[in-house]
Amino acid sequence: MNEPDPAATVAASLDAQVRAADLDRWLSSRLVADDRARADLITLYAFEAELMSIPTRVTQPLLAEMRYTWWAEQLDGVFAGIPRKGHPVLEALTDLVARHALDRAPLDALIEAHIGRVHGEPHDLDAFYVGPMQAAVHVLAGPGHADKVIEAGRVRGLGQVGRAEEARAGRRAANAALKSLPAEGFPAVASAALTRQDEPEPFKRLRLLWATLRGRI
Repeated sequence: MNEPDPAATVAASLDAQVRAADLDRWLSSRLVADDRARADLITLYAFEAELMSIPTRVTQPLLAEMRYTWWAEQLDGVFAGIPRKGHPVLEALTDLVARHALDRAPLDALIEAHIGRVHGEPHDLDAFYVGPMQAAVHVLAGPGHADKVIEAGRVRGLGQVGRAEEARAGRRAANAALKSLPAEGFPAVASAALTRQDEPEPFKRLRLLWATLRGRI
């Protein structure tokens, strides 16, 4: 009997983590044909899932801030190529950062935005949605496309915070910018086409497929 592949086991675990935490982007990641590229995207989303889960585990803002600070400190090791051993998300993220030369700034901004949220500050849509989307596009299509997905990131953010009408109104500008985005990068923005969180999964799958075929959110 063949021994299980540890890397495959970790990848499957991260995939399940993202599916449970963020169905929309997990479904979007199914549109990535290349297994390695899809796993890279899932690694990025698993990092975000870890951050999103903190307020569900601790109720005191100060305790949550301490956990976010821990993650911020762990990024030192991630970007130095020395992750915390035995932590699958940090180890996978370190490998991802090294291979794609990812910028640290969006990850730091995301952590800071989470800290602000636990202290009652408004959603920083750019930090929560635009920066991560830009990083995801970088992973799938390489550098040089960050400006093309700013409006798409904001559309996704508005949809996520319940401002569906504003999200729909922003689609025209978003789609105009997405015309020059390489097709391989589109799965990183496809979730912006989903503005109803309560929509059944089969409808979400169809909407994502249609958005991908057209290259429009």
